[in-house]
Amino acid sequence: MALQQPPHAFNISPVADRRLCLNGTPWIWHLLEECVGNAWEYWSVVIGLISIVCFLFAALPQLYVAYRNGKVDQALSLGFLLCWIAGDLTSFIGCYLTNQLPIQIITAIFYVNMDIIMISQFAYYKLKNQKATKCGINLKNCCVIWVLMCIILGLILPGPLLLRNQVQNTLSGTSEKSHGMIEMSGFVCGYISCLFYLGSRIPQLYKNFQRRSTEGTSYLLFALAMMGNCTYGLSIVLKMPTTQDLVNLYFWHHLPWLIGSFGVLFLDIFITAQFILYRKRKERRPSLVALEVEPLLINEDS
Repeated sequence: MALQQPPHAFNISPVADRRLCLNGTPWIWHLLEECVGNAWEYWSVVIGLISIVCFLFAALPQLYVAYRNGKVDQALSLGFLLCWIAGDLTSFIGCYLTNQLPIQIITAIFYVNMDIIMISQFAYYKLKNQKATKCGINLKNCCVIWVLMCIILGLILPGPLLLRNQVQNTLSGTSEKSHGMIEMSGFVCGYISCLFYLGSRIPQLYKNFQRRSTEGTSYLLFALAMMGNCTYGLSIVLKMPTTQDLVNLYFWHHLPWLIGSFGVLFLDIFITAQFILYRKRKERRPSLVALEVEPLLINEDS
């Protein structure tokens, strides 16, 4: 659904009004080119930056754990990683096309970069640990399909982005219909990213359940992701306009990204429960083994 409203209806400054920001916070203006006029908007930006930091460091513990044990391909689900990066790519495109908050666009860029690093590490250890020929062929097929998808997206997606720039930069002859189509495609990308985000946790939940273990995965990855999603959604909520008529417009304008952040936060609670459950089960096993072995040793001595 394309919302034909001026940018200020969503607390988004139009390009023409970004030349001056007399009453805004200087460091936010110079860093993000966003004019912040009150305390709510100020804390929205600050919490949004905290979200970026959380997601920036979220992958580092998992990268270290994978480097130490070399079994990332056994711990993480490929579907989890592919859905994650697909969600981040479509989220970035949707944010760009629908004039979302600058902090959302910057966060999406960080997401994509960290996803590429994690997928590259996964592919490296998968190829390194691969022994069966049949599995190797399947992996190669997946890699080929993935590369082809990236190439196709790389050829198709710049078109709408360039078209949007032309619409913004052209003062005469601007077509409301073309602008509405671009905004509509942005919302479609937003809802697609929402589906990818929600679907990304299901393969990982199933893989953990299948193994009855979370060994090889770092809980800090999901803990920081939870903090990042919470602060990300909160930064959008704090930016909400005070006028009642604009609240509804703002809510629908940001709805896909709110569902994506808070929905994934809810699913990560189940992954947290798996970490707790399987860790307790792992701690019980050594004690049970000790109880079984000790009587046997006593009988042998007697």
